[in-house]
Amino acid sequence: MNPTIILAAIVVLPIVVLTLFRINAALVFLSLCLGDVLVQFIAPDANSLLGLFASHSFDPGHVGSDTIHLFLLLTPAVLTTIFMIRTVKSKSKLLLNVLPAIGVGLLAALLIVPLMAPGLQHDVMGSPLWSQVQRSQVLIVSSSAIVCLLFIWMQRPSPKHNGKHGKR
Repeated sequence: MNPTIILAAIVVLPIVVLTLFRINAALVFLSLCLGDVLVQFIAPDANSLLGLFASHSFDPGHVGSDTIHLFLLLTPAVLTTIFMIRTVKSKSKLLLNVLPAIGVGLLAALLIVPLMAPGLQHDVMGSPLWSQVQRSQVLIVSSSAIVCLLFIWMQRPSPKHNGKHGKR
């Protein structure tokens, strides 16, 4: 398959899903960040951890480290996506939610591609589009983080005004 199509699918799929299902993309962005932390700190010991929780017939050596890394990376984001369906209520917030959704797609590409199977990873990383994404990673991560924080802060409920009529 064409590496440009694979990369475009990784970026566009989250944008479409988050927008169609009215999912708070800022929380999915933070879940992807959590997944990256899990990959960094849990993945090195994941096979032994799988051996503890799996049945005796399960051989953790048959599960590739790429698969374990992708599972650890994507599980928090997938669960957040499922639990946050229809959490963006107004149309104005839905339009603003597109910005963090774009951040989710771009961050997903930055995090997923290095964890792909070696052959597919080599193909995608060899494409000119990947080199542009990689050169822009500081801009992608920093601007997406700022947009997501602003979006979360906008979700804060407005303070109730208790004037004289509200006191008893």
